[in-house]
Amino acid sequence: MNAVRAVTLSGAMALGFAAVSAQAVPVTFFGEDTSTAGIALGPNSAAARSSFLAGLTGVGNEDFESFSLGATAPLNLTFPGSSGSLSATLNGTGNIDDSGPGRFATSGRLFWEASTGSFDITFANPVSAFGFNGIDIGDFVTQQMTLTLTDVNNVVSQLTVPHSLNIGNNDNATLFFGFIDAGNSYTSIAFTNAGGGDIFAFDDMVVGDAGQITTVPEPGILALLGIGLAGFAGVRRKAA
Repeated sequence: MNAVRAVTLSGAMALGFAAVSAQAVPVTFFGEDTSTAGIALGPNSAAARSSFLAGLTGVGNEDFESFSLGATAPLNLTFPGSSGSLSATLNGTGNIDDSGPGRFATSGRLFWEASTGSFDITFANPVSAFGFNGIDIGDFVTQQMTLTLTDVNNVVSQLTVPHSLNIGNNDNATLFFGFIDAGNSYTSIAFTNAGGGDIFAFDDMVVGDAGQITTVPEPGILALLGIGLAGFAGVRRKAA
């Protein structure tokens, strides 16, 4: 059955809105369904994605359908931007696939598949919004996935994806996670997948630049909804 839960560890609400502090940090969006029919995003994941997209305009979607089955990194990605194309490169261990236990594409037939470890996306044009669908994330894992962001000033920060742990291997779990940062832009995002030796699927990635941000929830409104900080690491450090 689908799960709607409050993620008390990170203070995020698992229904798609997300969180900001009084300081300038990304607003994050998260929704999770621990069991689905295996053909599309579950309702909580879809609601989070819709909330994320509502704050953006003119953004594109990478569904990996243009790549060949079995293709490996590097993958060159292109998204529409506010003043031209946004180009990106996906590097790391993984491949384009079309099936696996608990894994499926949330649109089309293909998805990016990665095992426990890391992959990263570097942006030739800095971005201020990023989101993705995650499939079969949370089974056989010992910790939650993190995204390491490097901004235009080489400052490094982390976001935690507050997914459940010990989900069933064939439950077809889905999630959506994304962020919008109206005050900063980023040149790379590195995925550190949850520990435990598993394989994960990623699909329908969305990228946007600062000019494509239309509205972001205000901190005061989010506070009224009872939503706090969502997984933004408290320590920011200068990259070497």
